[in-house]
Amino acid sequence: MQGDRRGWLPCLLAGAVFVVCMAGTTLPTPLYPLYQEEFGFSELTVTIVYAVYAFGVIGVLLLAGNASDTIGRRPTLLCGLGFSAASALCFLSADALGWLYAGRLLSGLSVGLFTGAATAYVMELAPEGGRARATFVATAANMGGLGCGPLLAGLLAEYAPDPLVLPFAVHLALVVLSALVLLRLPETVPNRRGLTAVRPQRPALPARVRAVFVPAAVASFVGFALFGVFTSVSPAFLARYLHVDNHAVTGLIVALAFFASTAGQLAVGRLGVARSLVLGCAVLFAGLALLAAALYTDLLVLVVLSAVVGGTGQGLAFRAALTSVAAAAPEDRRAAVISTLFVVAYTGISIPVIGVGLLADPLGLEGAGLVFIACMLTMVASAAAYLLRRGTAARTP
Repeated sequence: MQGDRRGWLPCLLAGAVFVVCMAGTTLPTPLYPLYQEEFGFSELTVTIVYAVYAFGVIGVLLLAGNASDTIGRRPTLLCGLGFSAASALCFLSADALGWLYAGRLLSGLSVGLFTGAATAYVMELAPEGGRARATFVATAANMGGLGCGPLLAGLLAEYAPDPLVLPFAVHLALVVLSALVLLRLPETVPNRRGLTAVRPQRPALPARVRAVFVPAAVASFVGFALFGVFTSVSPAFLARYLHVDNHAVTGLIVALAFFASTAGQLAVGRLGVARSLVLGCAVLFAGLALLAAALYTDLLVLVVLSAVVGGTGQGLAFRAALTSVAAAAPEDRRAAVISTLFVVAYTGISIPVIGVGLLADPLGLEGAGLVFIACMLTMVASAAAYLLRRGTAARTP
């Protein structure tokens, strides 16, 4: 047993580094109302600041998606930690809006490098026969890290001094510690090449994948859009309409969505991929409906329920979507197809969020949210109907 624990230590340490990087991307979430007070910007600006992160992720996926396969896992992750540290320094230096844009962009570059590389690294460091458990470690580190960000920032902002400084100082210290840990871990890519060998990856969608890809992409888009809107504008909604001024409570509510997503992803192994994708769409629909009810009634309990239910649906739908698309893709184009799915998913984090920001001025935050939800409900219902119809056709002799 002791030997088994030692064998899992590198995998768990890599997972901890993954958590630190992902936590940095959601760290500003409960602090946006404070930045609005500090710099006096509108809800549209909040959503653009948030969405800049997604543009950074998409840029890295397209331009350097194969970096860790080429130059190695550790150099790629160290570079990602460097971007994460630079992002924290931007927020620490923020005395104008431009620093927030720069910090979010650098955070996106960090996650673009980390997501695929860290997932592969965690799985490769697992002991022999531990792939399934390592997949859980990677999944929990990814979504759990995203949940830890607003929770940590909310607690520090509410119960410690310097709410716009201390969260990023703590994260910067954790990034430095993570880099030291990473330097002690082994490299897992045997045949590494130089940085010049990294090539841009074009989105790819072979004809045989399209029938599987379209509903999977729609479900992924809606799930990430829900996360994007929840993460960017829910702090303002909670403060303005529900009078929740406790930053720790705001951070906890946002964190619940990410923790629920982790639980949803874990359930896919028991439910099966096909069933999970349909069920994920249904649960996402319910989460969106609960969010609409929360906006209409201004009830905190419905906001909490929408976070838990919507997060679970996102986890179910996205892991099932990723698994089904990877299985349908030709082996020689699998990485490009998966990158295409991630591009669609991260587009869901950016474009709808900016749309809500644009509508917030003429319609108010609640009205803009209801328009967004109506669009997302239509999309996810269409994807579920298509999946059910295709399943029925497949069973018909």
